[in-house]
Amino acid sequence: MAALRAGLLGVGAMGRHHARVLREIDGVDLVAIADPGGDRHGVAAPLDVLPDIEALIAAGIDIAVVAVPTAFHEDAALKLADAGVHTLVEKPIAHSIEAGRRMVDAFASRGLVGAVGHVERFNPALQELRSHLEAGDLGEVYQISTRRQSNFPTRIADVGVAKDLASHDIDLTAWVAQSPYASVYAQTAFKSGRSHEDMISVTGRLANGVIVNHIVNWLSPMKERLTVVTGDRGSYVADTSTGDLTFYANGTIPLEWESVSSFRGVSEGDVTRYAFAKREPLRVEHEAFRDAVLGRTSQLVTLEQGQRTLEVVEGALESARTGVPVRF
Repeated sequence: MAALRAGLLGVGAMGRHHARVLREIDGVDLVAIADPGGDRHGVAAPLDVLPDIEALIAAGIDIAVVAVPTAFHEDAALKLADAGVHTLVEKPIAHSIEAGRRMVDAFASRGLVGAVGHVERFNPALQELRSHLEAGDLGEVYQISTRRQSNFPTRIADVGVAKDLASHDIDLTAWVAQSPYASVYAQTAFKSGRSHEDMISVTGRLANGVIVNHIVNWLSPMKERLTVVTGDRGSYVADTSTGDLTFYANGTIPLEWESVSSFRGVSEGDVTRYAFAKREPLRVEHEAFRDAVLGRTSQLVTLEQGQRTLEVVEGALESARTGVPVRF
C-alpha cells in the first residue's frame, strides 16, 4: 500500500515536532509544509515552505496536521474538509464552541477522520494508569486531581491558560475516569498584563460521581505536570513530565504507636514505582491518527471528544466570570 501523503500547516514551536514525527513513522510521507511565517526553526528542508492552506491542499495530500494558532483552526479545517483531507488539529479544537461544532459537522458529513491533538492521552504514565484503573486495581475511584504549572510561554498570544493548558487536564481526566464532566466551578487570575487569564483553579464532578480539581497556571518558576487519582485502595501519581507512575497503597499493617493509631482513616502502605515501555506521546498520537485513516482500531481523540473538552473549558471560564457553577 502506498504511503499516506501528509501535509503540515505550521512549523512553529509545536509544528516542528510534528514535522519530525511525520518523517519517522511508517506508512506516512511528509510531502508538503506551509507556514505564512516561514521556517524559523529550519525544519522544512528539503521541502519548500508553501505560503498558505490553499497551496498545501494543492500539493495533493491525503492527511494534514494543523499546528497554527487556535484562531486559525476553523478556517484551515473547513478548507481541508472541503478538499476531502483527513485532519489532525492541535488542541484546543477551536477558538469557540460554535467554530468547533462547524468543524465536527464538516468532517462527519463527509465521512472524514478528524482528530484533536490532546497528546497527554498518549503519555505512557497515563496510558499505564488507565490500564490499572480499568483492571480495578484501585477499587472505587474517589477523586482525580491535576497540577499543571510553568512559566509564561511567550509564543501563546491568542488564548489563555485555560484553553492552552487546562484543556489537557480536562481531557485526560474524563478519559482516565471514562466519564464526562457533570459540573465545574472555577476562578481565574490575570497577573501578567494580558487580556487572557494566566491562572485558573477548577473544581467539579464527573457524571460517575468522581470529584475533580485542576490547578493550572503560567505563573510558576518550576514546571509541574502531575495527575493524582485517589481511591479505595490508595493513590496513583502520574508524572507526565517524566512518564513515571507510582502507586501509594493504603496500609494493612496495624499501627502500634498510640498517638498515630488514634487518628482515623487510611495509613501509609507500600509504594510501587512501575516499570514499563515509554514511547514518545506525539509519535503514538500520530500512529493512532494514521491507523484511524487506514480503518484500523485506534485510540484517536476525535473531533467530537475535542469539542466536549472545549465545552467544559468554556464552562469553567463562564463560571469564573459569573461566580456560579456550570452544569452539563
